[in-house]
Amino acid sequence: MTATEATTAWGGDLNGKPGKGEICYYLNPVSANPAENRSPAYLAFMIESDKFVRYDVGNDKEVAPGGGKRGMTIDDIRKLYAGRIEERPHKYVEGGHYLRIKADDDSGAVLVFETDAAGKVSEWRVGQPPQVDYIEGCS
Repeated sequence: MTATEATTAWGGDLNGKPGKGEICYYLNPVSANPAENRSPAYLAFMIESDKFVRYDVGNDKEVAPGGGKRGMTIDDIRKLYAGRIEERPHKYVEGGHYLRIKADDDSGAVLVFETDAAGKVSEWRVGQPPQVDYIEGCS
C-alpha cells in the first residue's frame, strides 16, 4: 500500500515525511504522551518509494505474528517458530543475533527478531525483503 493508504489504515496521526531527495523514511504514531514518542524502533512504519514495506517494534506491548515479543529469550523464539528460523550473528552486538523467519504463506513477508548479548529479544520487525533485512533502517 502507499504511504497515504498506510496512514489511513492506521487511523491515527503519524509523524514523518521524506527529506529532500530521500525515498526512504519512517512514519511514527503520534502519542498522547510525548514521553512515548521515541526513536523509530519504538513503533514505526517504513516507507520506501511511497510504499509501506516494513514496521519496526521496540516496545514490550506489541506482539509479533506467531506470538514472539520483546524480552523473550532466543530459546523462547526457537520454540515458537521451530524449524523456521535462520540465525545470523548481530552486526553490532557481540553475542547478539538476528532470528529471521519467513512467513508460512506466499506473502513473501519476513519477521526478524534482534537479540542482545544476553540472548533476549531487544526489538523486532516485519516486512518485505530486501527492506526487512536493512540493518540500519533507511540508512
